Amino acid sequence: MYSRRRFLTAAATAAAGLTLAACRDDAQAVTAATPSTTAAAAGNEPLNTRSIPSSGEKLPVIGMGTSGSFEVGDSASERDPLREVLKRFFAGGATLIDTAPTYSVAEDVLGALLAEQQLRGKAWIATKLSGVNGREAGLAQFNDTLRRLKTDKVELLQVHNLGDLKTQLALARELKAQGKVRYVGVTHYVERAQDELADVVQAEKPDFLQINYSVISRGAEKRVFPLARELGVAVLVNRAFEDGRLFSQVAEKPLPDWAAAAGITSWAQAFLKFALSHPAVTTVIPATGKPDRQSDNLKAGVGPDLDEEQRQSLIAAVG
Repeated sequence: MYSRRRFLTAAATAAAGLTLAACRDDAQAVTAATPSTTAAAAGNEPLNTRSIPSSGEKLPVIGMGTSGSFEVGDSASERDPLREVLKRFFAGGATLIDTAPTYSVAEDVLGALLAEQQLRGKAWIATKLSGVNGREAGLAQFNDTLRRLKTDKVELLQVHNLGDLKTQLALARELKAQGKVRYVGVTHYVERAQDELADVVQAEKPDFLQINYSVISRGAEKRVFPLARELGVAVLVNRAFEDGRLFSQVAEKPLPDWAAAAGITSWAQAFLKFALSHPAVTTVIPATGKPDRQSDNLKAGVGPDLDEEQRQSLIAAVG
């Protein structure tokens, strides 16, 4: 795969002398501030927020995933970057962190880092009932999740990829009634599952849904997003970078002419703003274990949304 790091280094070289440079990671590190720099360094603007329809509670539009990025060992070399990632995340005004018990050790690592830095009170944790069948198995997994996260409750409990849907969604609602969960939701991550997800949302009306959406994967616009708006369901977006593949599709391309005026200084910000510019979307949750990427991602959460002309410009640039 044409990696994000490889792309960003090449893009910074190609963009030398251009007003709008698609630079990031290695190139960005040359001009980045010290590790103590907060994620809101670009003008110190607060992150935009959007309301959860079922409650009116506001969430920052930029969140964070943990798949891959928090699946690390115990060494300082593996965990120190994540400590800084979390520091910048919260300093920038973000709160929502998405994880799952089936992301190997991600829940353990997240729980440990939040506890050691006394950050649990700032975190809005979304996790999942994942890969289990039956109520007792789901309950055992949830209780183990609380242990791993070092907490007694979570903000959002989602049925992962619609697995054992009826049983696990009923359990999630039971836990919500007990005060161990504030919201319930359902998730998927591929285009081919979106009709099934839409059917579930229409029948069950969960508080949240989570689905993939990007410049090149726009299937959610057909049924999922309209239903979410109609029924008052909050939307989390995963895979906004297509697991990094979008960067290969804009390799050596400068940002669009309008990017600077829109407050966009990297392709990552452009891709996140594309997802956020759909009115159904509540929060986008890019995963990263790199502090400089965290700072850059957060910059997509300030300023105005993209208009339709800008959205079409990005679609054309990537296509």
